[in-house]
Amino acid sequence: MRTTDARGGPEIWLRGPVAPPEPGAYEPAPHARVPHRFSWLAAHGGAGATTLARVYGGHDCGCDWPAPGDPASVLLVARTHAYGIEAALRTLEVFRRGQAPRGLALDAVVLVADAPGRLPRPLAQGVRLLESVVAVHRVPWVHAWRLGDLTGPPPRETEPLTRLTGAHAGWSG
Repeated sequence: MRTTDARGGPEIWLRGPVAPPEPGAYEPAPHARVPHRFSWLAAHGGAGATTLARVYGGHDCGCDWPAPGDPASVLLVARTHAYGIEAALRTLEVFRRGQAPRGLALDAVVLVADAPGRLPRPLAQGVRLLESVVAVHRVPWVHAWRLGDLTGPPPRETEPLTRLTGAHAGWSG
């Protein structure tokens, strides 16, 4: 409800201009963004969890569940070949049924390209099935990673994953 004066206008119209605030009076408090910690869980051997942990940060669990001292937020990693997608679906079912170790939370599935190029239709259908129930991040084929060179910034296509993990905040893509 606005306060009005006998002259018929809102109070702000009658007071006139307001002096600018003191410098720094309304600046937001400094906020250092602390990256969210994740455990990278491989749905199968060779999924790429170790590479992703090195590139994006976080704890590499390999194919084992995170230990009690490890981050409870899980990023499930699988390749985009048939076995990888099936392994991701099986592990997703373990979480859905509540059979994963207590306290773990599946935050997303990260699918790592098993080859350059587009996915064949049957594999793309498997990816859509995953996407219908959980957040999915796709990592394209990175030739340098195949050769062991993990020094460059993450691929541009993975910007949402980079933001999620808080990785390489200083890099501009």
